[in-house]
Amino acid sequence: MQQNQNANQVKNPKMTVPKTPQMNDRDFLNDMLATEKYMTDAYCTALNEASHEGLYKDIQAIFNETQNCQRELYNLMFKNGWYKLEEENQQKVQQKLQQFYNYTTTQFPTHNTIQ
Repeated sequence: MQQNQNANQVKNPKMTVPKTPQMNDRDFLNDMLATEKYMTDAYCTALNEASHEGLYKDIQAIFNETQNCQRELYNLMFKNGWYKLEEENQQKVQQKLQQFYNYTTTQFPTHNTIQ
């Protein structure tokens, strides 16, 4: 994995694909990844609204398969250099972690019993 220090990008060497009007491997994977992301969002909504336990478990199993497929597609795109990430410095990560921790300890209700 290469890291471009100037732009803080984490990426792999880009696998070249032909630039033609026809869809190439990158286009197909990008389309499949977008579809899997859409489907996992839809399954999340279905899981939140399912009242029948059997249906919930079936949707949950399909969701897990879809989520795993989405992750495999992401990994393949990243491996081929078609998906890059921005690296954040450790200080900013720690600041956000502390901010979230402070929020959760001051904003969420305590579990004390009301008497």
